[in-house]
Amino acid sequence: MLIHTVYFWLKDGITPAEVATFEAGVRSLLTIDSVVGGYVGKPANTEARPIIDQSYSYGLIAMFDDLAGHDAYQVDAIHDAFRTHASLWKRVQIYDLIA
Repeated sequence: MLIHTVYFWLKDGITPAEVATFEAGVRSLLTIDSVVGGYVGKPANTEARPIIDQSYSYGLIAMFDDLAGHDAYQVDAIHDAFRTHASLWKRVQIYDLIA
C-alpha cells in the first residue's frame, strides 16, 4: 500500500468562500478511482509540544493499493482540476510512504 500525505498552508486573507472552494476541491481527490481510502482534515487540537506541527491549514491522506494507483491519481482529470486551486495556498508539503 502507498500512503500519500499532503499538507497545505492556505494563504492569509483568503475569503471563507475560497476556503470552502479549496475544501471541496481537496475532498474531490478522494473520489479518484485509484484511491482506496483517505481523509481530509485540519490540525487536531492536541496539546502543544515542540515535536508537533500544527502550522498547516489542511491535511490530505490518500491511500492506494500500489505505486501504479498513485501514478494514475497524479494524472487523473480530478487531480488536474484541483491544481487550479494552487493560488489559494502558500505552501504544500508531501510525504509518501509504503505500508
